Amino acid sequence: MVVLAASVLSKSGKVLVSRQFVDMTRIRIEGLLAAFPKLVGTGKQHTYVETDNVRYVYHPIEALYLLLVTNKQSNILEDLETLRLLSKLVPEYCYSLDEEGICKTAFELIFAFDEVICLGHKENVTVAQVKQYCEMESHEEKLHKLVLQSKINETKDVMKRKASEIDKSKIDKNRGDKGGILSMGSGRIETSFSEMSISSSASGFGGGSGMGVTTDADSFSTKSKGRQPSSATAPPKGLGMQLGKSQKTNQFLESLKAEGELIVEDVQPRAGQSRVAAPAPTDPITLTAEEKLNVTLKRDGGISNFDVQGTLSLQILNQEDAHIQVQIETGGNPGILFKTHPNMSKELFANGNILGLKDPNRPFPTGPAGDAAGVGLLKWRMQSADESMVPLSINCWPSVSGNETYVSIEYEASVMFDLRNVVISVPLPALREAPNVRQIDGEWRYDSRNSILEWSIVLIDNSNRSGSMEFVVPPADSSAFFPISVCFSAANLYSDLKVANIIPLKGGGAPPKFSQRTNLITENYEVA
Repeated sequence: MVVLAASVLSKSGKVLVSRQFVDMTRIRIEGLLAAFPKLVGTGKQHTYVETDNVRYVYHPIEALYLLLVTNKQSNILEDLETLRLLSKLVPEYCYSLDEEGICKTAFELIFAFDEVICLGHKENVTVAQVKQYCEMESHEEKLHKLVLQSKINETKDVMKRKASEIDKSKIDKNRGDKGGILSMGSGRIETSFSEMSISSSASGFGGGSGMGVTTDADSFSTKSKGRQPSSATAPPKGLGMQLGKSQKTNQFLESLKAEGELIVEDVQPRAGQSRVAAPAPTDPITLTAEEKLNVTLKRDGGISNFDVQGTLSLQILNQEDAHIQVQIETGGNPGILFKTHPNMSKELFANGNILGLKDPNRPFPTGPAGDAAGVGLLKWRMQSADESMVPLSINCWPSVSGNETYVSIEYEASVMFDLRNVVISVPLPALREAPNVRQIDGEWRYDSRNSILEWSIVLIDNSNRSGSMEFVVPPADSSAFFPISVCFSAANLYSDLKVANIIPLKGGGAPPKFSQRTNLITENYEVA
C-alpha cells in the first residue's frame, strides 16, 4: 500500500492543499489532480475511481473533496480507513469548510497529514494523538520567552530608576532656586530669623508661616503667568501636608491684590459641577422639557438598567398670559408612557395632545423670573433593554504587566445626541502620586483626596464619536477601577417632544410669545 498524495480540492477541481508522500515531479501530480474532476461521475454510490496507473479515493466534505491518490496495488480498505481519519482531522483545524478556511489553515493541515501518513504508509494514530503531536510544546521555546521577558522587565526597572533620579534632581534644583529667593528677601525677614530663639515658640511659628507665604507667592506668581493644559491637570507638588492657608497667607494675598497683582486661584471643576444652571426666563412664557437618565451598564457588555424620566414645566411671567393651553407634538415612540398632571384635562390630551386645565376659567400660576421650578404639566417614562439606545458606552480594559497595570478606556457615542460637558470618573486604588496618563483624547484631572481620575471632553459630536485614554498605575485588581460614573448633558430628547402652539383662551388676540428649552442630563450613569 502506497499513498502518493493527499489533497483537498473544490468541487470545480481547484487544488487548495496537496501533500505528496513519494518522490514525483510537479507536472505528474498536477496532471493526476487535474484529471480527477473529469473522472468523478454523479449519482454513483462508490467513492473511488481507478485509471490504468492510479486509484482515486475521495470523500465529499460540503463543497470540497478530500482526495487520496494511491497506486493500484494498495489495499482499498486501508485507503478508506486513512481517508476516514483525514476527514475527521480537517474539521478540527479549519474553522469553516470552504476555500477561505482551507487556505488559512493550509500548513496546519499539511502537518496533520504528515502525522497520519509517513512515506506513503499509514501510521497507527488517532485524532487526539495527532493533535497532541502537532501542539507539542518546546522547552527551549519556553526558556527563550522567559529570558526575553526577564530582559524586558529589567529594562523597565532601569527606566523607572533613571526617571526617579531625574525627578529627584529637578526637585533638588527647584528647592535650591527657592532657597536663593529666600536668602535675597527683605532685611526685615532676615532680622526676624536672627531674633528667633528656641524658647520663643510663637516667634518660631511666625517664621515658619513666613516661609509658607513665600512658597505660596511663588506658586501664585507662576500660575498668573499662564500654564499649559497638561500641567493644569497634574497634581500639585511641594505642597504636601498643607491642609489650608493661614490667616497671614490670606492677608498676604489681599495685599498683593491691593497692589494690582493678578491672583489666579487654582480651582478645578468637579464632576458634579458639569450641570450648568439654566438662565432665568426672559420671554413671557417658557416651557422646559427635561429628561433624566438612569443607566447601569455591565463592564463586560450589556445593560442592567436603562430608565428615562422626563418632565415638561411651564413658567409664566405675566398674569394676563395665564389663561392658555399648550399644544405639543411627540415623537410617536410607543415605548414612552405619558402622564398628565392631575389638574390637566385628560380628554384634551388624549384627543389633540393639548395640555389645558380642567377648569378653562382658571389661570395657570405665575411667578417671577427667578422662579426656575415652574409648574409641572406632563411626565413621561421610558425603559428599554436595547443597547443601541445607550448614548455613551464605556469599555475599560485593565491588564497587569510586570509591576504595572495598564488601563485602556474607550468611549463610543451614539449618533442620536451631541453630548456636552462629558466627565468620565474612574476610581483608582490608593496612590502616592498621580497616574501616568500616556494618551488621552481630551483633558484629565486627578482627585487625590477621593482617588478618582476624571476624564473631561467638552463636546462629543460627529468629529469625535469615539475616543480613548490610557494610563499606568501600580499593580491593582481589575475590580478597583469600577464602578465608572459618567455625567453629561445634551440638547435633544428621547421623546422628541416639541411645543407646537400656545392657544390663548381670553382676549382673542395673537398667541403670546413663548420659548422652549430642552435638556437631557444624567442622574445616575455608571458602568459596574
